[in-house]
Amino acid sequence: MRVVSGIQPTGNLHLGNYLGAIRNWVSMQDEGECLYFLADLHALSMPYEPAELTANTREMTAALVACGIDTDKSILFNQARVTAHAELQWLLNGTARMGWLNRMTQWKDKAGKNREGQSVALFSYPVLQAADVLLYQATHVPVGEDQKQHLELARDIAQKFNNDFGDVFTLPDPIIPPAAARIMSLRDGNAKMSKSDASDMSRINLVDDPDTIVNKVKKAKTDPEPLPSEAAGLDGRAEAKNLVGIYSALSNESVDSVLARFGGQGFGAFKPALAELMVETLKPISERFNALRRDAAALDAILVKGAERARVLAAPTLARAYSALGLSR
Repeated sequence: MRVVSGIQPTGNLHLGNYLGAIRNWVSMQDEGECLYFLADLHALSMPYEPAELTANTREMTAALVACGIDTDKSILFNQARVTAHAELQWLLNGTARMGWLNRMTQWKDKAGKNREGQSVALFSYPVLQAADVLLYQATHVPVGEDQKQHLELARDIAQKFNNDFGDVFTLPDPIIPPAAARIMSLRDGNAKMSKSDASDMSRINLVDDPDTIVNKVKKAKTDPEPLPSEAAGLDGRAEAKNLVGIYSALSNESVDSVLARFGGQGFGAFKPALAELMVETLKPISERFNALRRDAAALDAILVKGAERARVLAAPTLARAYSALGLSR
């Protein structure tokens, strides 16, 4: 089992990132060989500040290590240090089809009505995503519901390439995180928790101090009804369902188990318990992150070490792709 997954270094990790992806990354380290990368090449698809990208890449490295990514068990690196990602993307551009990319939901959402004004990088983003996982012969890729389409495209590209030029790539299978890990905004239970939300009160940042966490949970949107005694009673109550789901994910209990304890009680009793659990979970992460982020040299050393290991794993696949295409180098 070889797992490959990436995250854009946009800074400001929040509880949704942790419960939806990073905690799963940590647990998978003991199940197989794992490569985790900071997707700095993907960042070029949208406007950005170069100095900010550099700083965010280091900060994201610190956050991942603070959350439990072990750089002896896993390979942690940033894309730009492994040029094979960009090389393989170009080779795969000959196999990918415009119609496939035009159907990508995220392309439609991000481009909006101004498709002609968008960068080529935004349009071909999914081809680079395919290269990211095919380069390492990944057997499994953790994906949320919004990324399943991109993994399906990667499989389509790999299958067509294999059919046209001979078997080079492994077709990766998805690992879908549990539904309870889909964390929504504290201000709107129908919107995902996001770092792009204008209101900082909508999310729990991994660097929030205990007082801030308690305040955000206290002011989180709810409804006036008491909590039900079983999960079915949360239907139609988006904010209540989100808060109970967060408690369930943090405590590793089922939703029904949480409601068996808190059912019939109002949010005046539930919110303090949820805030206490959040503080208990995030405090050690925050403390380690703040210590790590101050040492840029140590963070760069982590990325250099990871990139060296990744290049070794990438080289055979890239060589086979060049050879299959009849290219000499």
